[in-house]
Amino acid sequence: MSWIEPAIVAYGVLALFVILYFESFGVPLPGESALIIASLLAARGDLAIGHVFLASWLGAVFGDSTGYLIGRFGGRPVLRRFGYLVKLTPERLFHLEALAQKRGFFMVLTARFIVVLRQLNGLIAGSVGMPWHHFVVANAIGAALWAGLWSFGPYFFTDLFRRMV
Repeated sequence: MSWIEPAIVAYGVLALFVILYFESFGVPLPGESALIIASLLAARGDLAIGHVFLASWLGAVFGDSTGYLIGRFGGRPVLRRFGYLVKLTPERLFHLEALAQKRGFFMVLTARFIVVLRQLNGLIAGSVGMPWHHFVVANAIGAALWAGLWSFGPYFFTDLFRRMV
């Protein structure tokens, strides 16, 4: 993880966007750590906090949307063929699809806050056939809440801590 801060210092919020984009559709990258580091750099004055938030929100939304499209157009056959390897029987797949249809909006909205689900959120939603319009809205709101928490939280608490010391 020692490469994150130098990358963000060198390339700014573009590096943050790229890290979060790829993390959001399944690549194992330290997105949350990168966002916290960028927030702390913004508190130090090296980045603009509004840019940090926007880059993180866009990276998360576009990354999850890419994952959704990958899942939608290729994930279902993979789940049917190799699902047994992760104990995903046809009955469990049917149950997962029904759950996504019924509660998919809240699943996508909250998955961003759970480490492994954040990376697989879009892939799963697309693979089980969650309606696109539900996914997009839940994804945008969830990403805004998550990006807001990890952008502005460290930024403001760092400033508050400095004032207390």
